[in-house]
Amino acid sequence: MDIAILSVSLHVHSTRRLVEEAQKAGHYVELIDHTKCSVKLGEGNPKIFFGSEDVTHEFDAIIPRIGTKVTKHGAAIVKQFEINGVFSTARSAAISRARNKVATLQILAKNGLPIPETLFSINPNNIEDQLRLLGGPPVIIKLQEGTQGLGVILAETKKSARSIIDTFYKMDTSILIQKFIEEANGEDIRIIVIGKKVVASMKRTSDMDEFRSNIHRGGLGEAVKLTPREKFIALQATQLLGLGVAGVDLIRSASGPLILEVNASPGLKGVEAATGVNVAKRIIQYMERHVGRKS
Repeated sequence: MDIAILSVSLHVHSTRRLVEEAQKAGHYVELIDHTKCSVKLGEGNPKIFFGSEDVTHEFDAIIPRIGTKVTKHGAAIVKQFEINGVFSTARSAAISRARNKVATLQILAKNGLPIPETLFSINPNNIEDQLRLLGGPPVIIKLQEGTQGLGVILAETKKSARSIIDTFYKMDTSILIQKFIEEANGEDIRIIVIGKKVVASMKRTSDMDEFRSNIHRGGLGEAVKLTPREKFIALQATQLLGLGVAGVDLIRSASGPLILEVNASPGLKGVEAATGVNVAKRIIQYMERHVGRKS
């Protein structure tokens, strides 16, 4: 196959791992920086340019690794590859859905999958009522498009919660507020789903002074055995969002597993190190099975 990885740099560990495994499997692979891509419409068939190079028909498959700040542009580039019949491990609509935390949680809740009690609003005049609906502080305040633990704040008192929420509302910043699950004890689980299979899972534990368990925030990862229920909801969440490859994050609460979010471009470094599973190779094998067929 001729494969394009849509990523800004080979210095990104996950991108480098995918390149390595694609080359080991005998495929041609090229890094395409989606921020330097353009789409030309009108006057004949649409064309995709990487800089001045026409790459419209150069690839059989793409692996999108789209950054948070360029989600809309990245998804548009992926969409044009899809229209041109190129297989993608993550379709454009699924990337956009997964990147929006509220949209993801709405879809999951509609289909009966368990999530933490969550509230989103833009009304700065009833913050007290909003906190009351979640049982009061402590609460978790999240930017709707944060990633790697960035834009996630623990407000432990009513005063701090009110101050933080009011500030975000006045900055016209989209947030959501979630009930703090104390019994999770600073731990969450990252589950990697490829196709219709769970291929790896790790428990991430925060350090002593940090409630966020993300590896990028200094959390520690170790392999973990999933319950049948956890496997089921991870697979269901991935399917509902329409993703071929996903990282599903959940926590274990007193009432059972709760889904926090679904990532369309999960990092590989932490999970491969913690589990010993060659996730990059599994992604390439997934592409090999599907190229030439609609995803």
